Amino acid sequence: QVQLVESGGGLVQAGGSTRLSCAASGPIFSINAMGWYRQAPGKQRELVASITSRTSTNYADSVKGRFTISRDNAKNTVYLQMNSLKPEDTAVYYCNVDARVILVGTREYWGQGTQVTVSS
Repeated sequence: QVQLVESGGGLVQAGGSTRLSCAASGPIFSINAMGWYRQAPGKQRELVASITSRTSTNYADSVKGRFTISRDNAKNTVYLQMNSLKPEDTAVYYCNVDARVILVGTREYWGQGTQVTVSS
């Protein structure tokens, strides 16, 4: 069974930085796209950033120039470096992985979510 374990986040002051990590484990043959989503209270979950297997990246307009997504294929891990944080970045951040799993095929998996709170 594939598991995604997220780490990082917590309470950060406005203007500060933090980094999220998400490590995938299990019978993974290969990982295609990896990404981060977030959901603020009362709002829908939205894409923050994604990265393909060829390291092509995509960002929400609201985080462009402030957040950087990267991946370490050897560790099946995706990172989100978050700089110049704003109170409106406060949300639960979820890791998302599109993986090809042995004996299962290609499926999408979600992390448990990690809270990021930005204080003003």
